[in-house]
Amino acid sequence: MNKGTISILGCGWLGLPLGKFLISKGFSVKGSVTDTNKFEILSDAGISPYRIVLNETVAIVVDQTFFDCDVLIISIPPRRTSHIERIFPAKITQLIPFILESGLSKVLFISSTSVYPDKNQLAKEEDTLVPDKESGRALLLAENLLNNLTDFQTTILRFGGLIGADRNPARFLQKSTVPVPNSPVNLIHQDDCIGIISAIIEQDLWGETLNASSPEHPLKKDFYSRAAQISGLPEPLISEKPEAYKIVDSSKLIRLLNYRFKYQSPINYLESLEQVNK
Repeated sequence: MNKGTISILGCGWLGLPLGKFLISKGFSVKGSVTDTNKFEILSDAGISPYRIVLNETVAIVVDQTFFDCDVLIISIPPRRTSHIERIFPAKITQLIPFILESGLSKVLFISSTSVYPDKNQLAKEEDTLVPDKESGRALLLAENLLNNLTDFQTTILRFGGLIGADRNPARFLQKSTVPVPNSPVNLIHQDDCIGIISAIIEQDLWGETLNASSPEHPLKKDFYSRAAQISGLPEPLISEKPEAYKIVDSSKLIRLLNYRFKYQSPINYLESLEQVNK
């Protein structure tokens, strides 16, 4: 039975496996990429492929039927480039007219916990935000653009650092030093990202802002050292310089969705890798 149509703007590291999962749950899925050479990958996964390119001044949309859907998922993280605080919100601005013209009523925007500054605090959704990083400021501006529109309902999903699939955390810091070693990690596995998005759609939870990070937060020095050991890589250098941090609180998400994380702690993910390597 077809449960409806989901359009995923950005079928990359998260969007592609998400699309496959939603299809397995009975949804029809449309997916966008910027390169038509990737159409075959989407088609092979059962996802209807579309080419959409968002620039600062224009949106290139070859086929507007992409926006004929029950839910639009925006999964296009800001690129690490100069002026991203101006460029990324401008891209979302170019997208909005297509959403309004389509008449769709539900949007899920994938954001990041980088919108929270590091102030040695428990980071909660109701915090007043002044992000430290330019990428966080860009995402917050994009969040506000979508939230300020009343023609459709937007749920904002702020993911912690993404791990799983081909993102081995042991490689994150191989050429650098572990910053703030005695601070907690705020990470989430790809499987939980997909599970949470699916739960939001299935439970029709709209008009909310949700943090999504594993509920347990091991120290960085412990987590990355163990990740290196399991992967057979050199242990990263440990910084002795104290710096500010944050602990991302996902209790609102857990409560509203009654969601149980597959990986309660990022250490659980490392343990699963260890079992595979034995």
